[in-house]
Amino acid sequence: MADLLLLEDEGVIRKALNRLLARHGHTPHEAESLEEARARWSLDAFDLILADMRLPGEAGTEAIELTETPVIIMTSYASVPSAVDAIRRGAADYVAKPFDHDELVMLVERTLKEGRLQRQNAALKAHVERDYPVGGIVGNCQAMQQVFERIRKVAPTDTSVLILGESGTGKELVARALHEQSERHEGPLVAVNCAAIPEGLIEAELFGHEKGAFTGAVGARTGLVESADGGTLFLDEIGELPQQAQGRLLRVLQEGEIRRIGSTASRRVDIRLVAATHRDLKALSSAGEFREDLFYRINVMEIRLPPVREREPDIPELARFLLEKTRQRLNRGPLTLSQGAIDAMLAHDWPGNVREMENTIERAVILSEESTITAEMLGLPEAEASAGEPAEAAPAVRRDLSLEDYFRQYVLAHQDHMTETALAQGLGISRKALWEKRQRHGIPRPGSNRG
Repeated sequence: MADLLLLEDEGVIRKALNRLLARHGHTPHEAESLEEARARWSLDAFDLILADMRLPGEAGTEAIELTETPVIIMTSYASVPSAVDAIRRGAADYVAKPFDHDELVMLVERTLKEGRLQRQNAALKAHVERDYPVGGIVGNCQAMQQVFERIRKVAPTDTSVLILGESGTGKELVARALHEQSERHEGPLVAVNCAAIPEGLIEAELFGHEKGAFTGAVGARTGLVESADGGTLFLDEIGELPQQAQGRLLRVLQEGEIRRIGSTASRRVDIRLVAATHRDLKALSSAGEFREDLFYRINVMEIRLPPVREREPDIPELARFLLEKTRQRLNRGPLTLSQGAIDAMLAHDWPGNVREMENTIERAVILSEESTITAEMLGLPEAEASAGEPAEAAPAVRRDLSLEDYFRQYVLAHQDHMTETALAQGLGISRKALWEKRQRHGIPRPGSNRG
């Protein structure tokens, strides 16, 4: 099962350990000293090292500094304090002589399992960081590269971050990336959707309460803010936070302390705040619906996520990433997207952003019986329209016009029967450029209220 190195200078104990571990399927290798072992093998070649603390020459604890392989220290009862010190230096564990055989085997198995999990996690993390460098977020367009760069710069700090973007753009993914790349990554990440908690309960949920603080408070409860102590607190849809809760949150950020509902004593907390919203907090502040002092406290660093309709170059890559993720979760075989499906996704406006795309792909995966997802399986309006009857010919557009007038007349003449992708291709521009020109000329898409 595993290659083990036994560093023990007493031959009787060494042979007994060899037989015991071999009976349990392992392959033990023996050495009387650390110098002998280093001369014969690379210490990194083993899955686990069991080293006596007192060896001829170098002490067994020196192996801890020489390899990434987990090391279990073997010691006499009199040397247990030294073994504990070895744990602090990085030893996986220690066992006191004379040791119980069953206890030793269990310790070896547990340490090997933990080592395997650590290697798997490291390999998975390396894979994710290689393919999706920032927290698994997919995107190569310029706007997303700016998001990645800002995450890299602000993540290692304790600065408060405000993430802006429409619903479904992946704001929680950005919050997780900020946490994972921070000095607090070993602490908790507590995510709270402020819009999902009833207004009458949100203060108790966030800040906790003492027994009897209000009707139904049958016991004391730790709040979510306190639970994030030493880590990151992510408040999604912070614009929905009631005014009184805003005041309590401001005190946490300014003073680093929290007071549970019904308590007269304050508790120290150490959190890093990451907030997100799709609303205009500055406008809410001007209208008196959001505390201005809290707004300026949380808006130290701003990260703005673009909607999917402004990320046309990323849509094929994002769609394939979500397809692979979905088919693995649903335990389906290999699936691909047809070119027609990609074209339909490029033509769609994605008002629900990444969340809508993920739901669309999941529905198609469930319905698919073949290995290819077609445009019809996606159920998008653009795909259904292209499969229907041909539209009536649009009126001709005069060619003796200025570029701006030609753009206006072309769009107005064709937008009722052409997709945005087809319009952009007809004009020889990108969908993003088409969208920007619509905004500049005040020509909304038919049925759109975004202007």
